[in-house]
Amino acid sequence: MPRAEFSLKERDRTRYIKDRIVRSTVTAGGVGVLLALLLIFFYLLSIVLPIFNSADIDLVARKKISSEHNIIASGVDNYGENAFVFDQSGVLTYLSLKGDTSSENADEILSTKLLDKPTLLASSADGKPWYAYGNSSGQVVVVRPEFNVSFTNQRRILTPDLDTLLSGDPIQLDDGQTKIKQLAFAVTSNFGVFVAVNEDGVTVAKRINKVADSEGEIVSENLMIPQLPKSVSRLLMAPDGSQLFALSGNELLVLVRKKHRFLIREIIDLTQGIENRDVTDINLLAGAQSVLVTHKGGIISQWFDVLSFDEDKRGTRKLTHIRDMETESDLVSLLPDAYKKGFYAFHRSGLLQVHYTTGENLVYSERLLPVAPEVVSISGNEKYLLTLENGKLSVFNVDNRYPEISLKSLWSKVWYENYPGPQFVWQSTASTDSYEAKFSLVPLTFGTLKAALFCMLLSVPIAVFGAIYTAYFMTPAMRRVVKPTIELMEALPTVIIGFLAGMWLAPIVESHLPAIVLMVIALPLSTMVIGILWSFIPVKVLKKVPSGWHALLLIPVLLIISALCFGYSGDIERHYFSGDIRVYLADMGIDFDQRNALVIGIAMGIAVIPGIFTIAEDAIFSVPKHLSDGAMALGATPWQSLTKVVLLTASPGIFSAAMIGLGRAVGETMIVLMATGNTPILDWNILEGMRTLSATIAVEMPESDVGSSHYRLLFLCALILFLFTFAVNSLAEMVRFRLRKKYSSL
Repeated sequence: MPRAEFSLKERDRTRYIKDRIVRSTVTAGGVGVLLALLLIFFYLLSIVLPIFNSADIDLVARKKISSEHNIIASGVDNYGENAFVFDQSGVLTYLSLKGDTSSENADEILSTKLLDKPTLLASSADGKPWYAYGNSSGQVVVVRPEFNVSFTNQRRILTPDLDTLLSGDPIQLDDGQTKIKQLAFAVTSNFGVFVAVNEDGVTVAKRINKVADSEGEIVSENLMIPQLPKSVSRLLMAPDGSQLFALSGNELLVLVRKKHRFLIREIIDLTQGIENRDVTDINLLAGAQSVLVTHKGGIISQWFDVLSFDEDKRGTRKLTHIRDMETESDLVSLLPDAYKKGFYAFHRSGLLQVHYTTGENLVYSERLLPVAPEVVSISGNEKYLLTLENGKLSVFNVDNRYPEISLKSLWSKVWYENYPGPQFVWQSTASTDSYEAKFSLVPLTFGTLKAALFCMLLSVPIAVFGAIYTAYFMTPAMRRVVKPTIELMEALPTVIIGFLAGMWLAPIVESHLPAIVLMVIALPLSTMVIGILWSFIPVKVLKKVPSGWHALLLIPVLLIISALCFGYSGDIERHYFSGDIRVYLADMGIDFDQRNALVIGIAMGIAVIPGIFTIAEDAIFSVPKHLSDGAMALGATPWQSLTKVVLLTASPGIFSAAMIGLGRAVGETMIVLMATGNTPILDWNILEGMRTLSATIAVEMPESDVGSSHYRLLFLCALILFLFTFAVNSLAEMVRFRLRKKYSSL
């Protein structure tokens, strides 16, 4: 018998090559997707991680300084190249600190005499402070040293300058010409307010105003002020001159200025009755709304005004203890930041600690100096720290860009200035310079979950039940029309849905809220009632209706019921809600916003339903026909076959569809951006809005400074969304695998 030269077992070389190419392409595509996801993850992580780094402080220059008199105050420019110092003799000296050789002396640029025989030097509580010398005759001279910056031939030139009040002429603060012991003042472009205690214990106050529409004309007037205790050891004044703090022993007197007089608002025991908590000093935090109190033993407490209401709903402000921060027991002095809510703590051992008050976090702690500095100051941009110890000026570069970020500030309640208590707050911008950004991610995460929850409550039942009916009960002819139509809805841009939801749907929901609520109840009930009535129709009549076309008969009924709900919405509102349901809800303590979670649930449901429907319908339709036929052959009804066989077999696909819909809802941007009030609040009320992570990124990314805390936190929002989606998909895959394994024997 002749031998066959062809066999099906022989390898087709062309097909083999094609199979290898396709396999390699698919593998490369899968690996490429994984690499892309990893690159996205690590890129987001690289942007986010720096906000959790500690501060870094490095020595830039150390210069010797020669002065016949003790240095009592200093300042440094925003480039760390020049400084100025005040000495006890009333001389202001400008110095050059260029170079990093510690053995060199600081070069003197300019020196000027401000006042003869001064007795004290005080500074204002500004980020760019004024300085005032006072003498034994009750006079003060107010100045503000500056360095003007100019650029020529690609060089930066810093020129010393001196801003003065009243052209540098002495101001007679104490008419009795008595030596000033304590001084606090505030200076702006239009006025100056001064409060002093002389050596006789007499309190004097004066205001200097610039006359409007005049060429430098100044009017001086005395202000009425209560007599302060002779034991006052520290006076501090707010930059606008509206508030005065006087420390006397362990008591703090809080005075407020009402036009031409100061009034004592309250007297506070700063020890709060606790032993071994004696007060050594007070300072004003940046913005002058918080008082930092230094206690013996290295404890620092923060106090600021809190508005409280009495039974008559009258609001009163009271200085309230907010938090304590602990340092080493050899604490010597504090230096508040220029504009951030932090401070530097200097210790006798040379230890320097940097604290941030709002987050209660220690961002730096290191023994930076051999001993405690005698004089300290910080540049206006907070990038350079200047210290004086043992006749040497040391300049340090400060890298402390993200002190306000900590796990506590992101995920715990924080008590911010001007707030009645600890809260979760996201507010990244404001109109005032003293504003402190509030970066709690809890409201944004809550808003994301709230929007996704109400969306899923609407979309999952409709999509899954629609998929069941379409795949199991609907005729093939009708399915060929319905399924592509619903799938086509997924191509509708979400920006269009969001626009329609915000401009068209939200006003309808507001004006017909009773109808919307009634439809939620009436439509399911009417469907059940129609089903019950359908069972009483004679069989002869039922046989005339083609099987699988019942939905067409139900649609007109549901439309009529919906029209009736809207038609009687006004009557329901008049009879049961006193004519206005929003006022009725407000009286019950339920807030109503036009753009709320109900609108979001409807709009996002329209966007999410097609995806869930398609996947779930394919999963149900793909269940082998012989499984349901076998079940019914054994006596099961179509409904029993569906619930006991088909749905169990298709459950992995249905669950995957729901999880994919959840991922879509969590990451949705344009609909929640356009159809909500974008208010970051914590409230499950379906009639109020929310703010989501994705909407925050879309709204605030264009206005954030690259590299700032705000900028990096927006990337953290993106990372949270990425991880959440990854976790949801991983969970869905695990559950789907277990369900498939469990029901694979069906």
